[in-house]
Amino acid sequence: MTIHTLLPILTALIPLPPFLSFILIVLFFNRWKRVSHSIAIGAMFISFLMAQVVFWSVIGMGGHALAEHPIHLEIPWLPAGATALTMGVLVDPLGAFTLFFVSITCLCIFLYSVGYMSEGGRHYDPRYSRFFAYISLFATGMLGLTVADNMLMLFIFWEIMGLCSYLLIGFWWEKNYPDPRQITPRQAGLKAFMTTRVGDVIMLLGIAYLYTATGTLSFRQVLNESTLHHLASMASVIPGLSAAALIGLLLFGGTVGKSAQFPLHVWLPDAMEGPTPVSAMIHAATMVSAGVYMAVRMFPLLQVGFDAHHGQLSAPMVAMAVIGTFSAFMAATIAVAQNDIKKVLAYSTISQLAYMVAALGIGAYVAAAFHLVTHAFFKALLFLGSGSVIVGSHHEQDMMKMGGLLKRMPITAITFIIGGLALSGFPILTAGFWSKDEILAAAWSSNQVVFWVLAIGALLTAFYTSRQICLTFLGEPRSDHAAHAHEVSWTVYVPLIVLAVFAAGFGFIGVPEHFPVIGPLINNNLFHHFVGATIGELLPHGEEGFNAVPLLISVLFALTGLVGGWLVYGRRPLAAGQPDPMIKALGPLYPVLKNKYYVDEFYNAVLIQPAIKLARAVYQGLDRGLIDGILHGVAKGSFQAALGNRWFDRNVINGGVDAFVAFFQRLAREARLVLQTGQVQHYLLQVLFFVCAFAALYVILWLRQLGG
Repeated sequence: MTIHTLLPILTALIPLPPFLSFILIVLFFNRWKRVSHSIAIGAMFISFLMAQVVFWSVIGMGGHALAEHPIHLEIPWLPAGATALTMGVLVDPLGAFTLFFVSITCLCIFLYSVGYMSEGGRHYDPRYSRFFAYISLFATGMLGLTVADNMLMLFIFWEIMGLCSYLLIGFWWEKNYPDPRQITPRQAGLKAFMTTRVGDVIMLLGIAYLYTATGTLSFRQVLNESTLHHLASMASVIPGLSAAALIGLLLFGGTVGKSAQFPLHVWLPDAMEGPTPVSAMIHAATMVSAGVYMAVRMFPLLQVGFDAHHGQLSAPMVAMAVIGTFSAFMAATIAVAQNDIKKVLAYSTISQLAYMVAALGIGAYVAAAFHLVTHAFFKALLFLGSGSVIVGSHHEQDMMKMGGLLKRMPITAITFIIGGLALSGFPILTAGFWSKDEILAAAWSSNQVVFWVLAIGALLTAFYTSRQICLTFLGEPRSDHAAHAHEVSWTVYVPLIVLAVFAAGFGFIGVPEHFPVIGPLINNNLFHHFVGATIGELLPHGEEGFNAVPLLISVLFALTGLVGGWLVYGRRPLAAGQPDPMIKALGPLYPVLKNKYYVDEFYNAVLIQPAIKLARAVYQGLDRGLIDGILHGVAKGSFQAALGNRWFDRNVINGGVDAFVAFFQRLAREARLVLQTGQVQHYLLQVLFFVCAFAALYVILWLRQLGG
């Protein structure tokens, strides 16, 4: 039996070790902290090995060969009339690269968590074992979603991750803050769960509609040419929209919720209340990546009706282009005014995911997938780096109270700077440059409005990243925590080094062949040719000729942002207590950005408070007034009936029986006084009386017998 014969079975086993780890820790080993993390890391390492075996086995097949003959295994699962829903696994070019980055980032996060959750082995979190059980289940969800071969299985693992995000964001549920306006971990977990449920319900409607229209949820059957043509020609319940368009819009609703795009973006910044490894899992390896992955996976359906030659977009693509472009700019502007080191990265995540969504909106399928992979590496690096800063500086998260950490935490600082440069799109030397430049190049040739908004977003990204690096690592410490900062343990900085290598070098597998000097030198845009083969002739953007204009604009904006951030924050680092220069520079706009455009306040005023007031009114009027009134009336009537029944029982039933008993008791007492005198002559008279009585009775019966 060859390795290619075993690949489907091996693929199906990839999500199993973390799931077994979850069960073992919860049921048997939750009291032993080191055993728990050993089981979790060992299980994740096994899944990593299997994922890498699958990836390196299929990479040699070539994209077109794998697209035509993907690794596929399915079995019947749930009977559905004449057919049955199936469960199975699928690895095509897109799935192969997704397995590659998910397994690596998850393993790095698992190893990192040992040092973070125990502070380098000095102090273990009380729920240390539970944490490793939860992230094991989290990894199971993403790995299962990646290899799923149909929408139903994808949705099941999608919801597993939703549950895990709730459990992990609110992991420190007992934590409270003096400021009642500051959201607590418990509230943040609920907020994330409820907000993403909105998108999930919309997505579930799309799945149900898709099954109704096609009778299948299998990716291979839904995304083939005949099914797509059938959906394009079928009218939907909304006039003017085909079934394909409406299903695509509904499915995209799931991406909006999961990947935190406007208007469902509000949960992601507050998700920072969870432990930092959870932030990395959510923002890089699993949850938000799943939303974009689903959109990339379903892109052939989302683009039905797209005509690249005439600039005609499908309805889902219009929605993705508009929402993605707006979200990218909005989140980038908010990040400029944030001081929490993790919240800056949270808004950066919203912005970078929006680049991917906007890329899909203009048809840049490969660019979106490429940025999804590179973003996972450098964003995982940045979040883990921020966690190292937090632990090393004694749990300080306010960048205004940091400074000088380059000398005290050199490994963290250098790796964080590499991740920041990749996020900023620093030319040539970082993976983020190659993927972001591909999106901007596609936008330049497709839609100038999208291009310029995303380019300005890139400038802002470089600026707030430079601001973050300068405030955190340059200058002198601005607090005692920063002054006594230190590197943590090898389990923390080794994953940083591994991820830094990918953040810097992974982009070279996607260098356009027409790129000057480097393109002809490499002469193989591996990512484009391999992943692009997933949708074959449906690929809207082939590899276009080199255009220096968007490249120069991209480089200019990235360098301008980086230099601008250094000029404001790095050339003359802030002293302790010195206000942020952006407060004066932005003027009245600063509090707007600081308060995130007051979107949370708007939702609270327009949605939450009216819902609470309606609930109270219903509670007071309907529940307490009508329903409780009826129930209380019934209860009162029943109580009165019970009182009457008790009176009848006491006075009639019990009283009658008691009187009957008392009568015979009295009769017995009187008879006893008459019959039990203690005198022998009385007893002889009684005997004589009864003898005479029986004799008389006998004579009467004898006479009646003679007379008869």
